[in-house]
Amino acid sequence: MSEQPTDSPPKTGHKVIHSYLRTLDASPGVYRMLDAQARVLYVGKARNLRARVSSYARPTGHTPRIARMISETASMMFLTTRTETEALLLEQNLIKQLKPRYNVLLRDDKSFPNILVTAHDFPMIKKHRGAKKEKGHYYGPFASASAVNRTLAQLQRAFQLRNCTDTQFESRTRPCLQYQIKRCTAPCVGYISQEEYNAAVKDAERFLSGRSTEIQNKLKTEMSKASDAMEFERAAALRDRIKAMTQVQTAQGINPRTVTEADILALHLENGQACVQVFFIRAGQNWGNRDFYPRVGADVEEAEVLEAFIGQFYDSKEPARQLILSHGIENADLMTKALTGKLGRKVELLVPKRGEKAELVDAALRNARESLARKMSETATQAKLLKGLAEAFDLPGPPQRIEVYDNSHIQGTNAVGAMIVAGPDGFMKNQYRKFNIRGDDLTPGDDFGMMKEVLTRRFKRLLKEDPDREQGHWPDLLLIDGGAGQVSAVAQIMRDMGVTDIPMVGVAKGVDRDHGKEEFHRTGQRPKALRHNDPVLYFIQRLRDEAHRFAIGTHRAKRAKAVGATPLDEVPGVGAARKRALLTHFGSAKAVSRANLADLKAVDGVSEGLAQKIYDFFHEKG
Repeated sequence: MSEQPTDSPPKTGHKVIHSYLRTLDASPGVYRMLDAQARVLYVGKARNLRARVSSYARPTGHTPRIARMISETASMMFLTTRTETEALLLEQNLIKQLKPRYNVLLRDDKSFPNILVTAHDFPMIKKHRGAKKEKGHYYGPFASASAVNRTLAQLQRAFQLRNCTDTQFESRTRPCLQYQIKRCTAPCVGYISQEEYNAAVKDAERFLSGRSTEIQNKLKTEMSKASDAMEFERAAALRDRIKAMTQVQTAQGINPRTVTEADILALHLENGQACVQVFFIRAGQNWGNRDFYPRVGADVEEAEVLEAFIGQFYDSKEPARQLILSHGIENADLMTKALTGKLGRKVELLVPKRGEKAELVDAALRNARESLARKMSETATQAKLLKGLAEAFDLPGPPQRIEVYDNSHIQGTNAVGAMIVAGPDGFMKNQYRKFNIRGDDLTPGDDFGMMKEVLTRRFKRLLKEDPDREQGHWPDLLLIDGGAGQVSAVAQIMRDMGVTDIPMVGVAKGVDRDHGKEEFHRTGQRPKALRHNDPVLYFIQRLRDEAHRFAIGTHRAKRAKAVGATPLDEVPGVGAARKRALLTHFGSAKAVSRANLADLKAVDGVSEGLAQKIYDFFHEKG
């Protein structure tokens, strides 16, 4: 009897890469290197695919990181492009989508807030995040929501523009609190003319466009005239405007003298970790800075990290006219073409050696060094806490992804579930999720039923999207707010879905529900307590409190939206103006729903056809 042949392990390494050379030509394009399980190890671009791949086919002369990548490569994929610029754009898209292990990867890629002045007869000024679909003028980006909020608060002091929604504006019959505290001129009830209001809007837009000195000089002249005419109340109001504008400028810190529009990008590398500081200069004003910590290898160069960061960062964001860099990048000409094409006007990449631009880069570099030092210190502390957590609850190792769940509702109404995520780098806020509780058969306040719905939806999605647990989205530990009963119920939910290998800990308030006397419940084990001064106890409290904060915030937002809604919002053909006319005429949405057809026709602006629609809507609904 002959022996059956055994499956030989797949071939990997530079010889595998060499075998692709005969199929390649000198076209530009993108290549992918895959391991034996067809997982993408690396995505790269090339001006000449054959030349680039042949460099990997050499057995020696590589950095340790590249040598490891080559040794794991079992196959490759190629896609040719018309130009190298197209290859650059495709490369960055694929890196963000596939997150290959050996690429530099930008992990935090949230959008930045802007200030929007809406297109309206009486424009609204507000914070805006995301795609710029709404009509109006946008100013930004700002580095953070707090930077926008500070600027908006002072702009409202200075220019007294409305911040209410169009629906609120149209339905208002008396001035709101913003008018009482001198933050709005009440255009909703005609306390200011459209011409005067729009003059204030133009002043605000000039200020946001960097023409602050011009506006302040104009206001000072007006204040002097008002004072000379003994209009002291008006003079005092103008003085307050000037003061508010000065406070905005002070909050923005030192504004550059010669740089009108630029993003300052400074990179600091240390011990295989990186920090990129981005400062936003718009309209000659410093609109804040933000730090980023891209994933890098131990032997990467500054040029590679900064080029990858720029490509991924501006994939979904609008670049400034100038990018002022701390280090040069290899493909500056390509990146300039790609960003210029994206913006529709010329973008410059500069690496200044002297002058104000160099001073701005030095300031950003100093921030990058300090931020990375703090981050490394926090990471070391976090690693100790995760190790302590593993020891306290007999976990196989320090968890890399902890998911914490909580619910929030008021007597079962506006119920939401919340999930927060933490890991080696602290809270992973881009991984947080909220769940609108849909269960129609749930008893109001049924926390078990709500938790079942949340976990079922969460893990059904995981089982569908990542059944092999390769994408890093599966938790190593679940923390549940509750005691033995909650833990038992959750364990049964997980068993029903066939997920039985994820450790779970219930956090109960303990004796007298005191903070610090928590009891920890695990399936099949007796309750456990930690020492009152144990850092792991404080860590768990922080996780639970963050989940509670996120759940409460989500619930409040949902409740506020529900409170502001009326049945009239659902009636086809009833916009803000007609809604206001109906509410003014009848006094409430309930009265509108009970009105007869003749009364509806009598409302100013409501046609016979619309009156019939409104009547049918409420009466067909029953």
